[in-house]
This record gives sequence, structure tokens and C-alpha cells, in this order.
Amino acid sequence: MEKIEHIGIAVKSIVEANKIYEALLGSAPYKSEKVESEGVETSFFRCGESKIELLEASNPESPIAKFIEKRGEGIHHIAFAVSDIFSEMERLKNEGFILLNEAPKKGADNKMVAFLHPKSANGVLVELCQEIENK
Repeated sequence: MEKIEHIGIAVKSIVEANKIYEALLGSAPYKSEKVESEGVETSFFRCGESKIELLEASNPESPIAKFIEKRGEGIHHIAFAVSDIFSEMERLKNEGFILLNEAPKKGADNKMVAFLHPKSANGVLVELCQEIENK
């Protein structure tokens, strides 16, 4: 694990949440993106070396919609930057963590991502993120 890459926050309205986080952080989001595979609209803010990712469900069956229905808005996950997602997944599996993905998948913000089950990490959904190299 290299650093905390971002903290994901589930929101009901990304438009309204953007206003709040623009006021809080003193800057506008640097990127917005739809991730069809996860059923979310995202918005990213820089905060020092880390980021805040706002996540709004784009369909009622998405994991974010289900999260908000069950727990309400709030912190959804913490993401860690890794340099080799495959070896990190293998290492964590060998340490006894439960992986939610058998292989990394394309996520937002030009990343390959994989998740650890919250039961493995004291109730926290953990995301591993590796930058996709553009060639």
C-alpha cells in the first residue's frame, strides 16, 4: 500500500454534494465520470495528496443505491493506491482477507480496482487502486 488514494462518499445528489464539497475544500471537482459497470456517477476533488470521490447511484440496483437505502449518505469506502494490484490482491488473500473481485476491473479516474469485503477490515469496504498506464 502506497498511500490513501481517496475516500469514497455515497451521496443522494452529486449536484448538491458538489456544492457542499466545493465550499468545504475551496475548489471545484477536477473530474466527473460515469462508471456504467458500477451504476454510478462520480465526482473527484483533490485534498492534498489524497482525493474525495463522491458517488451517486445512476440506477436503483447499483451498490451505491443499496448502500444509501440501508445506511444513508456517508463514507462508503477507503481506497489505497498500489503499484501492482495483482500481487497486492494475492498478498491480501494469503493474509486471510476476503476479496470481492477475482480480478481487477476498470474503475473511475483511470484506475484498475478491486475490493475487499468489509467483514475482512472491521466493517470498512477497502478498494485497491492501480493507475492505468496510458500508452
